[in-house]
Amino acid sequence: MQIHPPTGVASTPPITLAPTPAVLAGRRIGILDNRKPNAGILLTRLAERLAARTGAEVALVETKNAAIPCEDQVLGRLVEEVELVLTGTAD
Repeated sequence: MQIHPPTGVASTPPITLAPTPAVLAGRRIGILDNRKPNAGILLTRLAERLAARTGAEVALVETKNAAIPCEDQVLGRLVEEVELVLTGTAD
């Protein structure tokens, strides 16, 4: 029996994350819901609490299929209409 370790060569990420704004007051928060069970509830509650604590506003909620990349038009709306996007997965 041969055992293969799960470690491998890590590649460098193709892009870097955008900097997080120092202050969220007056900023618009977007939600990208991947339609997995409970993802929308989790992200909405998180966004609402973040907005209440910081003076931001939940301005846009978009959905996508978890199995495929986000459509360009959805990404375009997020880029144009919000400064912070919350997304993730939940089951």
